[in-house]
Amino acid sequence: MKGVIVAAGYGTRFLPVTKTVPKEMLPLVTRPAIDIIVDEFIRSGIDEILIITSRRKKALEDYFDREAELEAVFKEQNAQAKLAKIEPQKARFFFVRQQSMRGTGHALLQARPFLGDDPFVVAYPDDLHFGEVPLAKQLIEVYEQTGCTVLATVHNPAQLNDYAVPKLDTDGMHVLDIVEKPAPGTEMSREASIGRFLYTGDFLNKLEEAFTEFGGDGEFYHVGGINKQIEEKKVVIKRLTGTRVDTGTPEGYLRALVHYVSLQPALMKILKGEIEKYG
Repeated sequence: MKGVIVAAGYGTRFLPVTKTVPKEMLPLVTRPAIDIIVDEFIRSGIDEILIITSRRKKALEDYFDREAELEAVFKEQNAQAKLAKIEPQKARFFFVRQQSMRGTGHALLQARPFLGDDPFVVAYPDDLHFGEVPLAKQLIEVYEQTGCTVLATVHNPAQLNDYAVPKLDTDGMHVLDIVEKPAPGTEMSREASIGRFLYTGDFLNKLEEAFTEFGGDGEFYHVGGINKQIEEKKVVIKRLTGTRVDTGTPEGYLRALVHYVSLQPALMKILKGEIEKYG
């Protein structure tokens, strides 16, 4: 199983910092958000990871590389704890640039030479998951049981209409249809598809078909390929267990930061003390 992280976007909601810092590198205290997704992949048994980037995002490549100068300094100081903090993640990383911002479907098509016809997990870095069983592993387990493309969902989130919402078969699992941002009152379920997907080996063929039919110059999204698999009853959902946080907006990023701090008692003690100062 291979992993893909789509990290090509501009991050305009976080301007001006994203003029020079990729949104995916914004830290949860000391760890950039993208590192948490990579950790999820590795814990799920995925050790070949492609990151789809764009111009101005070389920092992502540098982060997952060795830092030879710091290593030399820390070795000279015999600073083992510091050395451990800069040790690269134990995975093989590959990078490709999406040269024009033409949507998530177009971005995934750039991954075809890396993926071939293998199944793969896709993560959109706005969605971070915390839990005993990594989210990617949850999707892999469902794929192994069904042989289908798997969409991660959350049940009945606030602002359901901001998500893609699937219509489900009577088994509560197979997807019969999916609608992006349905109008209030028209939702076909209370499940919301989030930024984690496991695609079967034939998905990119379907996506290429949909892209050919699209034939336009605007943005092309991954749902085009999903819809073709839905027609063949090859798409299911997995309602995630654990906690999902959305870093896609400054408000969501702040909530994610607080959640991350809550997992570390020493930091949480400091946060509570600071909050008490302000009543």
